[in-house]
Amino acid sequence: MRALEVQSLSGPDGLAIVERPEPEDDGRSIIIDVAYAGVSFPDLLQTKGMYQIRPEPPFIPGVEASGVVRSAPEGSGVSAGDRVAVWGSTCHAEVVAGHPDQVFKLPDEMSLGEGAAFVLNYQTAMFCLVDRGGLKAGESVLVLGAAGGVGTSAIQVAKGLGAGPVIGLVSTEEKAEVASAAGADHTVLVSNAWKDEVLELTGGRGVDMTYDPVGGDRFLDGVRALARSGRLVVVGFAAGDIPTIKVNRLLLRNVSVIGAAWGEAIAADPALARDIHARLVPLVRSGAVAPPIGRIFPFDDAVEAFRSLDDRTATAKVLFEVNGE
Repeated sequence: MRALEVQSLSGPDGLAIVERPEPEDDGRSIIIDVAYAGVSFPDLLQTKGMYQIRPEPPFIPGVEASGVVRSAPEGSGVSAGDRVAVWGSTCHAEVVAGHPDQVFKLPDEMSLGEGAAFVLNYQTAMFCLVDRGGLKAGESVLVLGAAGGVGTSAIQVAKGLGAGPVIGLVSTEEKAEVASAAGADHTVLVSNAWKDEVLELTGGRGVDMTYDPVGGDRFLDGVRALARSGRLVVVGFAAGDIPTIKVNRLLLRNVSVIGAAWGEAIAADPALARDIHARLVPLVRSGAVAPPIGRIFPFDDAVEAFRSLDDRTATAKVLFEVNGE
């Protein structure tokens, strides 16, 4: 089979498409013919040796994909021919073997392309907003990095759960259009005064929750934009810098900073992923969740898909087509 391989920890330049043996059917795994593969920020970080999970080259990257089941063990919840999404660690290949806890049958309302954008970002959004952040209907949410795959998924899940207003922070007018299309009630451009714009949009009160996958210098203003007793959920550090805060800021205004690591939670309790999937499916069927796809690259151009994340030109979710629909 063809697979994308990290041959050196030098970013997208260290990637190449190679021939690898297909995974063997060990009778316990679900074998999937991959249709589309998603490209995520952890994938990019792994190509640079900057992610917390750091395999040594050569290795196949890829934490999520979609496809059609070739074979599955009894009791796995899926059968040959089912359309599924899968997450794992070697999804950027023509064939993937997934543990039953890592494979999810797609709702009929979702295409295979959307399926490749469904697991990582939407599971993260539900876990961070609800399981860690305690989001309730009617609460206001500020989403940082609102035009990327992580941001658009958070917008859709928050709106689907009845939150509002949902405000998206973006860096360009083009990205504002992406966040609005995902369902943001308002968008705010990054500027020296963006926090003040957020306060104005909330009548001076601030937001109940800031969803922060960015970190860096956006973090502090994300805290300042909170209402009293609000909370900022730390989702990631796409800006590259891990911020710090003087905790008296939290004390004086009764606000919270909450860490939310979906991957760690799933590793500790694999059944949680299936529980979150069950909560997401009704949002898909209601139309609240429909993963926005930014661009689909041919498999031969998979390296360019990584480059689009690296140079920050990507919006929504970036995929590459392996076998297609």
